[in-house]
Amino acid sequence: MLDTSPCFDALPAKPGVGYKPQHFSDIMKDPGPVCWLEIHAENYMGDGGRPIAQLKHLAQRFPISVHGVGLSIGGEAQLDPDHLARLKHLIDWLNPASFSEHLAWSTHDTHFLNDLLPVPYNETSLARVADHIKHVQDFLGRQMLLENPSNYLAFEASTMAEVDFLAQIVARTECGLLLDVNNVFVSATNQHTDPVSYINSFPVEYVGEIHLGGHDEDKDDHGAPLLIDSHGCEVVDPVWALYAHTISRTGPVPTLIEWDTDVPEWPILAAEADRADAALAALVQ
Repeated sequence: MLDTSPCFDALPAKPGVGYKPQHFSDIMKDPGPVCWLEIHAENYMGDGGRPIAQLKHLAQRFPISVHGVGLSIGGEAQLDPDHLARLKHLIDWLNPASFSEHLAWSTHDTHFLNDLLPVPYNETSLARVADHIKHVQDFLGRQMLLENPSNYLAFEASTMAEVDFLAQIVARTECGLLLDVNNVFVSATNQHTDPVSYINSFPVEYVGEIHLGGHDEDKDDHGAPLLIDSHGCEVVDPVWALYAHTISRTGPVPTLIEWDTDVPEWPILAAEADRADAALAALVQ
């Protein structure tokens, strides 16, 4: 029987990529600069089949980060106990190096919405999100990282800045943070704020992982730039520049290249990881 007990306690401060099954052979043959892999939890909550078999092989060679997209941490309802149970089953046998979720909601009553929707930044949301995170961490028996969202509009009901909301979440729950630099750039462009100022005020001491990804460009009804967080193309140069500024504050941090739609051939994805590797290496020269 295959030994499926990984020996990786933490993600290395090196590049990782979001794992896609079409890249399995390439990764096993020559991963290049890629030192760890991320999976979406909901794709691996079954008990068998090719996806689980491939994941077990990958877990012998690479630290794995499990990224949840369906817990609805920001939702008003209690967390789905069946979803949590399936997630715990995956976490228990895989023993990943990291687990993360989004600061978002995606459920209402019995309906599941195929999107990650934002929450207002106020005391009511803060208490609810903190309670949900504490419940997840207690249930899984491990710390989780919370990812900053990409935003398209601001809530009138918000009474605090996003970075302050995240800092308060950490103070109440002792979770860590996943800093998505592309999300920062998308939100700042859409809301006409300064992404560098956001990074400068971010509580970087709690960042356990960084994400980079591509976005689509559009215009709103008034002709102003509107960016869509799509994860379907290369990381653009302004986001790379913001990433360089970010890691000048954080130091080397595990950095993921996200590419979830229009997934390219492996050499293109590996080239993005190469670029992240070069930026991280420049910090220690």
